[in-house]
Amino acid sequence: MTQKDAVPLSFEFFPPKTDQGHANLAETRSQLAAFNPEYFSVTYGAGGSTRDTTRNVVNNLIAAGSRAAPHLSFGGDGEATIAALLADYAAAGVEHIVALRGDLPSGMGGASQLVHANQLVEFIRRECGDQFNILVAAYPEIHPEAESYSRDIYWLGEKFKAGADAAITQYFYNADAYFAFVDACAKAGIDQPIVPGIMPLTNYQNLLRFSESCGADIPRWLRWQLKERADNSDDLLEYGLEVVTKLCEQLIAGGAPGLHFYTMNQWRPTSRLCRNLLGASD
Repeated sequence: MTQKDAVPLSFEFFPPKTDQGHANLAETRSQLAAFNPEYFSVTYGAGGSTRDTTRNVVNNLIAAGSRAAPHLSFGGDGEATIAALLADYAAAGVEHIVALRGDLPSGMGGASQLVHANQLVEFIRRECGDQFNILVAAYPEIHPEAESYSRDIYWLGEKFKAGADAAITQYFYNADAYFAFVDACAKAGIDQPIVPGIMPLTNYQNLLRFSESCGADIPRWLRWQLKERADNSDDLLEYGLEVVTKLCEQLIAGGAPGLHFYTMNQWRPTSRLCRNLLGASD
């Protein structure tokens, strides 16, 4: 794959908590901007707990000349708060919104009712018309709270019926799971783009923890290979780079409409993956 025929790329950040974290993120943005991404997405804490820092990161990205895609959920907020935030984003020149159900902060319990992603998409369209390109989440290995495989696809379809333009998937390491999911979605009448989410392999214990919480499967063969390298970070990084590069190549060859990288605010692993795919040297 060359720069000319490369699939669209995008990268996800989370709002830093420290001055050093902000400085690191600025460097990460600068490094990854070289790959001309469609956008940088910015996560949104449970119940809007990072609302202001998410907005600040979005504004900084735009000021630096990049396109930003803020994540958004209702969480514990009301319609007026979300409508005002959408107006701020529109005024700032934001073109993409990642609309999610999200979670309530711990301790809120049943104090507020979660607003599902299809309802949020409908709200955004009602408030803003076609102002934003709306992205939603998809789960090739099925959402951990799903009633069934088919019902999870049904609810994805409801997000698109409400006005979503494309979906970004949870990360996975089995290309067949993604292709089977896309085929099942097509049979259910879903023809919008479903962009695979890519998680670089950098830390064995962190991956186990993330995967347990979000329902992503780590194939048994991969789990053992990573465990064997858990105490040798250089070996794990090199092996992970090889595995994820091959995964991305399979996805591109199979017609994936783009690649969305979960960077964890680190530019080096993702940059090396992109350079591998573009045939560039480090």
